Amino acid sequence: MKTSISLSELPDQLLSWYDQHARDLPWRVGPAARRAGQRPEPYRVWLAEIMLQQTTVPHAARYYQAFTARWPAVSDLAAARDEDVMAAWAGLGYYARARNLLKCARQVAALGGWPDTEDGLRALPGIGPYTAGAVAALAFGRRAAAVDGNVERVFARLLATQGPWADEKQRIRRRVEALVPEGHSAEFAEALMDLGATICTPRRPACAACPVSAFCVARTEGDPARYPIKPRKAPKPHRQGHVYILLGPDGTVLTEQRPDRGLLGGMLGLPGSDWVEGPRPPHAPPVSADWQALGEVRHVFTHFSLDLQVWCAQSDQTGMTTPLAAARAALPSVFRKALALALAP
Repeated sequence: MKTSISLSELPDQLLSWYDQHARDLPWRVGPAARRAGQRPEPYRVWLAEIMLQQTTVPHAARYYQAFTARWPAVSDLAAARDEDVMAAWAGLGYYARARNLLKCARQVAALGGWPDTEDGLRALPGIGPYTAGAVAALAFGRRAAAVDGNVERVFARLLATQGPWADEKQRIRRRVEALVPEGHSAEFAEALMDLGATICTPRRPACAACPVSAFCVARTEGDPARYPIKPRKAPKPHRQGHVYILLGPDGTVLTEQRPDRGLLGGMLGLPGSDWVEGPRPPHAPPVSADWQALGEVRHVFTHFSLDLQVWCAQSDQTGMTTPLAAARAALPSVFRKALALALAP
């Protein structure tokens, strides 16, 4: 089945729509400002793209504004203490990204500036094909394609892809790369992002409002939401463990620094057991106290779900490791859930 208009005409239609409907985002230079010659700071483009991986725009925006207020330039972030950055990242998930964020900032500072090509950007820690394409296009105007999950969904519907998903993803990347308009790569990338986020959504796409619906094979077929056709995901493994919350009389809680490597590496944590599949493992509390079982908290990570049995005790010793306010700010979400259960009235 063929689309009614050559796909080569799609960029003009999409850019015309974007000019009127571009989202106002804190890290973005809008189409009018770009026409006036304004360009975004590469540091801010990169920071936003790293934060936006696997989270929503409103959630990432709060962190972006806090980071750029505290570390307004890549040199500031490069000079930051690891523990300060990890604490500021808490709640964004995928904590390996925070470690790579620091590595990347420090490498850029050592280089004296950002590489301005996809290949140069991909050589930096934590920057993959999508982020390299996005930064190259948005910050440097390079003719580069920024192909993330949203863009893959848009083109899976435009092309009504039917083959193995891994092969179709490569086909989509080639099509997007071929369509990037010379001199307007930034606007094209942002237009595709906005189209996927606001119109061509995973469920109930707003086809009547879509500026490129005339190109869409899936819409012609009558069921665009069935695309992309991906392999069925295997169920996530489930793990269990224990977590211990020891509260001091002076408003402090016992914490520990997690090992640099592994899940939540380098983050502030609460004492506990290993997280294992199968029966909950036996585990000794960190200190002798009158431990009370409070119930369970559940957290879902990328590759597994987790139930933690929460134990709580009061200590008569002052000077537990961390003040409660600081713990609430710095602990990853899974531990914040456990702490909230312990502090609930």
